[in-house]
Amino acid sequence: MAALPVFPVRAAETCPFISAQQLASAMPALKWSLISNQDGRGCIYQAGRGDTMMLSVFRNPDQDRARELYATFVKTLGERMPLNAVAGIGDEGQGGTSAAGAERQEASVVALSGDYILQVSVYPIGRRSDDALLRPLTEAARVAIASVSKSSERFGDCEWLTAADADGFLDKSTLTVQRTGAGSCMMFDREANTMTGAVITMSRDTVVSMMKRTGPCRHVAIPELGSGAFGEHSCTKGNGNAANIYVWKNGRQASILFAPVKPHPESGSVERLKAVAGRVYGKL
Repeated sequence: MAALPVFPVRAAETCPFISAQQLASAMPALKWSLISNQDGRGCIYQAGRGDTMMLSVFRNPDQDRARELYATFVKTLGERMPLNAVAGIGDEGQGGTSAAGAERQEASVVALSGDYILQVSVYPIGRRSDDALLRPLTEAARVAIASVSKSSERFGDCEWLTAADADGFLDKSTLTVQRTGAGSCMMFDREANTMTGAVITMSRDTVVSMMKRTGPCRHVAIPELGSGAFGEHSCTKGNGNAANIYVWKNGRQASILFAPVKPHPESGSVERLKAVAGRVYGKL
């Protein structure tokens, strides 16, 4: 059976979509421990026997886009397991369990509610997924769907990046600004050229280690943005057109990435990206 990742335990996090009491009531046979709330976009749990549960909320710019994405989710899930309609969860929902002989056992529910999609999946260890697991999982999804609007995702604005930052990088006439979490933003255009900003807590020692590491990208120091600032470009693996700048201040690191889908006038240009990074640095 395929191994699942082991997540470090983090204290003092809560899931915005379902409380510990609600989850225990919906799934009394399993004692779940919250591992991460995914920056307010979803929740990862583990149970004592090693079972993993993933609760994910996806917000979309409008209901039409949500319905398109929901259809894709249902198609993808249906390739792994037979699905049946689930009543009473959002606008519509589907759920199912993997076949007895599947290498990775899974029980999943996916549901559509307005602009939002909810998917809740359990990956049991050492036993098969069946209706005895799907039924309580469905109850948990029924509770969580009522709170999907608590997602930290939104469209139109973000704390870390603004539409003005896209100048010279993205097509502003087709620009979408998305707040993907409390510490992360993404902007993209019709061609799928992308700029992202992500802020995480990080120690100074870890930053120094990152600056010294060797890898497939060229490194350049950026002392004007602090001693913990550096850029990466001209990568020989991944997107070779991308440029990434890291800045650090007050115990937090921000990464600012420009990733065009094909060669672009600013491909690999750390120099132009420094202006955007400087504005993010000022907000740390």
